[in-house]
Amino acid sequence: MRLGIISALHEEQQGLVEALQGPVTRSHGMRDYTLGTLWNIDAVCVLSRLGKVAAAMTASILVEKYGVTHIVFTGVAGSGDKHVKVGDIVVAEALLQHDMDARPLFPRFEVPLTGLQRFATDLELSSQLAAAADDFLREGLDSVLNAGQRQELALQQAQVHRGMIASGDQFISSAAHIRQLKQDLPDLLAVEMEGAAVAQVCFELGVPFTVMRTISDNANEEAAVDFMRFVQTVASPYAFHVIRKLCQRLAP
Repeated sequence: MRLGIISALHEEQQGLVEALQGPVTRSHGMRDYTLGTLWNIDAVCVLSRLGKVAAAMTASILVEKYGVTHIVFTGVAGSGDKHVKVGDIVVAEALLQHDMDARPLFPRFEVPLTGLQRFATDLELSSQLAAAADDFLREGLDSVLNAGQRQELALQQAQVHRGMIASGDQFISSAAHIRQLKQDLPDLLAVEMEGAAVAQVCFELGVPFTVMRTISDNANEEAAVDFMRFVQTVASPYAFHVIRKLCQRLAP
């Protein structure tokens, strides 16, 4: 196994590169790919930057140039369901591009010439990731955020959800927009900007993948303020500890 770990922003991956043993950084396509051993797993860490094209390019290079056999995307997302709260973790079971609409040539959301609207994550890898996330929230959250920080960020009892995540080249910051998406996609749990593009690449290349998103905001008019604050305060330790636990589970 060579595990590719992708995040869109530096804060979503902070600490992981520093944890790599024997790190070697190689630049390609305006991105830095850092190779090494992460808790006994051969790994490559990279920042994709924001958006579906950026994410797709990064995933493709990971596989084709750096020989990655499995991919994990970790980052933040807006909630797409009233039961999914800020501070919760969503592990994708399937991903869809909510801004894909080639009607009347193809049905809404269907990626042309694939016959698919949704791309399923790898069941085993996603199950291991969800278990790692659950372990962290039950056993390690107190070491990351104290009671005062949780109250300040209005974090409730954090939990792990599994289900559908939708991606699009839009930062969702309108309650009306998220209500419409939820009406169109009743099983929607979270919205973000990269995961479904990685999913399509991995589907076409036959690479097992999974996506973890920490809920940073409610995808409404306060999303921009909530997002930046949350990314700076919470995203880094969440990603670090969940990926650490995942690697420990995957290690031979």
